[in-house]
Amino acid sequence: MAARARRGRAARSLHAHLPAHPRGLAHRPRPHVVSLINFRPRWGEGVKSVGETERANGLAEVRREEERVEERSAVFRKELGLTDLVLTQIVFVVGTIWVGTAAKLGDQQLFFWLLAIITFYLPLAAVVIYLNRLMPLEGGLYQWAKLGFNEFVGFMVAWNLWVFAILIMSGIGLSVVTNLSYTFEGGRWMAGSKWFITLFSCALVGAMVAASTRGLGLGKWVHNAGGVLLLLTFLALVALPFVSLARGTIPAYHPFTFAVPAFSLGNADLFKKSLNIYSKMALGALTGFEYVAILAGESKAPARNIGRSVLIAAPVIALMFILGTSSVLAFFRPEEVDLISPIAQVLSRGFGLLGAAAANIVSLVILAVVGRQVALMSIYLTANARLPMVAGWDNLLPAWFTRLHSKYKTPVNSILLVGVIALALGLLSLVGVGMQEANQLLDNAGGIFYALTYVVLFAIPLFAARRIGLRAPPWLRVASASGLLVSLLYIALTVFPIVEVVSPFAFAAKLIAVTVVFNLAGAGLFHLGRRRAARRAGQPLSA
Repeated sequence: MAARARRGRAARSLHAHLPAHPRGLAHRPRPHVVSLINFRPRWGEGVKSVGETERANGLAEVRREEERVEERSAVFRKELGLTDLVLTQIVFVVGTIWVGTAAKLGDQQLFFWLLAIITFYLPLAAVVIYLNRLMPLEGGLYQWAKLGFNEFVGFMVAWNLWVFAILIMSGIGLSVVTNLSYTFEGGRWMAGSKWFITLFSCALVGAMVAASTRGLGLGKWVHNAGGVLLLLTFLALVALPFVSLARGTIPAYHPFTFAVPAFSLGNADLFKKSLNIYSKMALGALTGFEYVAILAGESKAPARNIGRSVLIAAPVIALMFILGTSSVLAFFRPEEVDLISPIAQVLSRGFGLLGAAAANIVSLVILAVVGRQVALMSIYLTANARLPMVAGWDNLLPAWFTRLHSKYKTPVNSILLVGVIALALGLLSLVGVGMQEANQLLDNAGGIFYALTYVVLFAIPLFAARRIGLRAPPWLRVASASGLLVSLLYIALTVFPIVEVVSPFAFAAKLIAVTVVFNLAGAGLFHLGRRRAARRAGQPLSA
């Protein structure tokens, strides 16, 4: 047994020592392949050998699929290096609204940030690094779910990711306009003008579609610029309370105030508010590492660099959220926080207290926030357009989605479709509800779809490890179980909004209806694709 343990440890570390194969990644032995090659059943281990045989059969299928996907990905330009991936992770994960959401918890924000980091953020990083190292394929989680479970699960994961990104993209126009309204004196009217938001959203989506069509050769510079601007914005946000304290414009500032909530059945606020916000901090703020893996086929050394980008970005992101939330609470009480644009709100007040000259700086900083939001939309559009493409590779969607631009090798049809649908949903969301309720509705609906994909992600090491030839170590299974439970908690609590709405019942009904209708539509698309592929092949459709 000790010898087998040593062989397992050697196999798991083999990626770092295997030489590059002249025919590429698909032909290089995986750690789990070498482990199976070295396996020799001993007396009394017949039951284990059956499991190993099942693992070997599943692994052979995984190898065939990997080779096919990598062959299709060979046409893509490998544009994303380690620095590009790190900045993309920061832009994608660090949403500017979440410091406002966490600020609703007051002095308990640090406790719940740490709880979210331990129970979800670190497990997510561990699972993504592990799965990406084994399967660094274009399509990311779609490929992992397809190979771990089956085509239907993979398709529904891609569908929910696709719908999630569409819903989030549809709200970016509103968020950008709200930030711009803080930038210009007398510009607050923009955030309340639906006509202005409509025109601005059309122009923004058109520009992003054009940029995404050009590919990551241009897009990575948009993402990198957004990452740098976001880091500068948070630097200003984090430094502002210290400067204000030194100038005497605020009486005190304690960035690491730690308050523990009362855990008792009599604490109604804990269940109605605190746990609700905690679940959103975990599955809203501390998410996104797996999304960048969608672009593995367009990254340099994806098995190594995507994991490294997670390790580098993770501690930076955690500090940005914790200190950023403390800065919000230095200037506003929890009930005063603007949930749409909390950073712009804080910078406007903080720099305003420092005098007229300092107040002029706020416009530049808020414009940096806008730059990050534009970069975020570019990432969503770029990655989201790849999901229909990889589903088309599997004949689950028409070949129309797989057609590439003749010069830039980007899925131009898929890019255009994503842009048009996101714009249409964004404009429809402004009808009949207030601005903050519209933002919360979009965020919650998108969050449900995203949470469903995380249920599958964390289920892979728990329930599908043998199918992909993976021996999930105990620590990975514990991490996966923690992430899975938090994902389910988010789904259960997300129907309760944290802002006042006209009708809470109607709000919840909209979320449930959106979730059910879109997933039924996704299942229908899958079965249509299967039938179309079966007719083309002249074979009966299997159950």
